Amino acid sequence: MSITKGASRMGLATLCSRILGLLREQVFAYFFGASHAADAFNIAFRIPNLLRDLFAEGAMSAAFVPQFTRHLVESKEKAFKLLAAILAILFVGLCILTLFGVFFSPQLVALYATPFKAVFGKFNLTVGLTQAMFPFFPFVCIAAVCMGSLNALGFFFLPAFAPVLFNAACILSALVFCPVLSRYTQIHSIYGMAIGVILGGFLQFYIQWWQLKKQGFKLFQYWNSIKKPWKVPGAKNVLLLLFPGTLGLAATQINILINSIFATNHGSGAVSWLNYAFRLMQFPIGIFGVSLAAATLPQVAKWLALKQKKEAALEVKKALSLTFAINSAAACGLMVIGLPLIQLLFQHGNFHSEDSINTSAALFWYAWGLPAYSVVKVLVPIFYAIQLTKIPVLISFLDVALNLTLNYMFLKIFHYPFWALALSTSLTATVNAGFLCFMLSKKLPFSIQKDLFFVFLKYIVLALLIAGIGKCTLLVLANWQDALYFVGFTSGFWFLEVSIVVIICVAFWMGIGYFLKLTEICEFITFLQKKLRFLIRQS
Repeated sequence: MSITKGASRMGLATLCSRILGLLREQVFAYFFGASHAADAFNIAFRIPNLLRDLFAEGAMSAAFVPQFTRHLVESKEKAFKLLAAILAILFVGLCILTLFGVFFSPQLVALYATPFKAVFGKFNLTVGLTQAMFPFFPFVCIAAVCMGSLNALGFFFLPAFAPVLFNAACILSALVFCPVLSRYTQIHSIYGMAIGVILGGFLQFYIQWWQLKKQGFKLFQYWNSIKKPWKVPGAKNVLLLLFPGTLGLAATQINILINSIFATNHGSGAVSWLNYAFRLMQFPIGIFGVSLAAATLPQVAKWLALKQKKEAALEVKKALSLTFAINSAAACGLMVIGLPLIQLLFQHGNFHSEDSINTSAALFWYAWGLPAYSVVKVLVPIFYAIQLTKIPVLISFLDVALNLTLNYMFLKIFHYPFWALALSTSLTATVNAGFLCFMLSKKLPFSIQKDLFFVFLKYIVLALLIAGIGKCTLLVLANWQDALYFVGFTSGFWFLEVSIVVIICVAFWMGIGYFLKLTEICEFITFLQKKLRFLIRQS
């Protein structure tokens, strides 16, 4: 299966997941807004979720998928034996980590949320939520191994659809458990969200486990035949790559964690504003960044296993070109429509206008780094597939050091507002992506640096043009704002703003790209035309 087909299937499933994810954030914002409880939940969820992001969305795939694919080229039986061995090792290790996380939750929370102690009950609430949600970590880590296996076997839609169940469980828990806890118990209602996190993590794991069993994977049968799982061929290589893989993919997530530490010193709401903004960023990153990365890695690993470096390099180039084409435009779009989009999605219940303004400021500066975030998602696993582990690890350390330096400069020396944390994260992600592109151009048989520079330049110019069109559209619509507010059409006007700007910008993006014969946009239009013809024939 090609990268485009794999990424499109994953993108469709991820789109469903991200839509439900936004709905989950809407429900959360309605009940808790940017309150002390919301800050406590976001910090508490950040600890196991950080481990999930490092392990599930990055390191495990980077370490495991190339080895699993190489074994799969030889035989399915050999690949499944490796999978069983890795699961046996992980089961023990994850249980130990989870118990450690639950027991030392007070120390972990104190590590980066000590200012919460100044607010009565906030620190203890954060600790309790951390302990409640830590079992989420092993479920999603094992789900990540299942996802990598299914991707290598050619299944893309179902693994990418699994997070839909997580988001659905969180939404239902918010609507059912939060009111019940608030009305009938002395337990804080936000623990209802913690129940949803655990339930959602289990469902995300189970649906992929079910699909693997359908492919003939019998875990206990393999475990009975394996006495020392670390001695199974390929298992040692996975384990040796796992730690540097975590470090190599750690930069963005550790930088988000560092932002949270600095944000806890900026009063109530700062942690939540940054979290809401980055959740919106996850929408295009998940659809066009993570999907492309997951679809690219098995293809590149296959060509490398067959000793075809040129074909592997062309797959990387195509994935990066698609990333630039889509995410540069998405970044400019988020910068233009950030405020009305946040007002439309979140400004209800306990989420107020001040929260919308502050969240949109964070989103604006996060959006600058959107193409870079996605490039890092695509490239780091490739370095592990070609067994160059030191490069992304070194770049990751430098990236974190740069982010710490910029955060200190912006906040302590120049005294910028909290949104400077988002700006520093975007700058460091851009440096990270640039270094990775440069180093990979030295290792694969074509000039990534030269070829992709012109691709990037074309799409940046196009994105800026589209942003200008979007901004002009907003200014025209602003003339109708007072009249529509007067008749009580507030939410409707936000919907009108977002819808019209998005439709006009996408139309111009496709039209200009088609007129200039930009390859990636032309392929996207051709793909849409094929799907439309198929739907017409089916009707």
